Amino acid sequence: MDELPIGRRVAYWRGRRKMSQQVFADRLGKSKSWVDKVERGVRRLDKFSVLYEIADILQVDVQLLMGKDPERRTDALNCIDQVEVQEIRAALERYDSMSAYFDAAPYPPPLDDMRKAVNHAWLTYQYGRYGMLTRALPKLLRDAQAADAGYGGEQAPEAAHLLGQVYQIASSVLRKLGECELAWLAADRSMAVAQRADDPLLAGIATTRVCNALVAMGRARPALELNVTIANRLAPGGGNDATPARLSVYGMLLLQGAMAASRIGDSATVDDLINGAEEAARLLGGDHNHYWTSFGPTNVELHRAAAAVELGDGGRAVEVHQLRIVEPSFNALLPERRAHHLLDIARGFAQIGDVANAGEMLLRGDRLAPSEVRCRPIAHEVMSDILRRTRGAPPSPVAELAEHMGVGV
Repeated sequence: MDELPIGRRVAYWRGRRKMSQQVFADRLGKSKSWVDKVERGVRRLDKFSVLYEIADILQVDVQLLMGKDPERRTDALNCIDQVEVQEIRAALERYDSMSAYFDAAPYPPPLDDMRKAVNHAWLTYQYGRYGMLTRALPKLLRDAQAADAGYGGEQAPEAAHLLGQVYQIASSVLRKLGECELAWLAADRSMAVAQRADDPLLAGIATTRVCNALVAMGRARPALELNVTIANRLAPGGGNDATPARLSVYGMLLLQGAMAASRIGDSATVDDLINGAEEAARLLGGDHNHYWTSFGPTNVELHRAAAAVELGDGGRAVEVHQLRIVEPSFNALLPERRAHHLLDIARGFAQIGDVANAGEMLLRGDRLAPSEVRCRPIAHEVMSDILRRTRGAPPSPVAELAEHMGVGV
């Protein structure tokens, strides 16, 4: 981004703010033709007063427009910025269903369109394209809320189901990007909506989003208790069937409970919960993506390694990675899951002092899903550790990735 001509950078941020050339020109007091010439490089931007005015309208630091931000490069900023955070916050703070209780709801978007949009958002998340997703989230949230408020009768549960999924998507990506309070709000909303959707499995997977947000905010013990409580309610057997979807949601509740237990150092509970998830995966019979869980035997092993890292046992995490994860099954997982795991293993290698392999894991993760490495605060911490502990200059690919991440020694 910082190597682009200044006009291209103006066009990029104008598009990111969802302004047409005409709207941008009107706010700037210029003609649309003037804006078009600037963005194409036909007309130079050689007045600082105009440049500062453009930066103010686009709500970015003028240094970004000039390609001179030494602290944090635009590759990192491509994930999310504070304007987009505020747009998502505003969408999460809407109460369309309550307004519709008193007044006629606006005409809702067609449910067919909403289904396609929600599926696309899930895939965007599972392919690790977080910047694209966060820019689409405000509109998707508003549309899903309008659908939930506008549809009644037989269509009401499906509209609620779609809204619940959108809240879960929002919670997941916001947590990865370090916006933990907003992630908690979105996850909490997803649990409330799941009850109206009359789908206990949707409520179950919503529970994992709430617990992930709690763990991210340092509240691992209540997260552990909630995951285990809801897992016990949804466990196959008794009055519950053993469908693939139920096994997947139940298994993910156990895995997320294990991750919460690892945060408080309870290794015995970690082992119990992962063993329970392993049995659910065995009954499931393979890796699947019911309720967008990516649950199955391979994901169990990924969580086994991740829990070891959280327990501070990097050697065990590396051992699981090398001995228990089958490459064809691993390669069949979607990019977010694989890149997430490689980030965990980078942490594991760093824990045992093998910074060379830690850097290699980050590079592999970056090739799979750049946002998983370049956008996540935990990845920045790992890279900082690698640079600090590397004797001499780091290998050029690692140094280049660090530069793209905006991480220095």
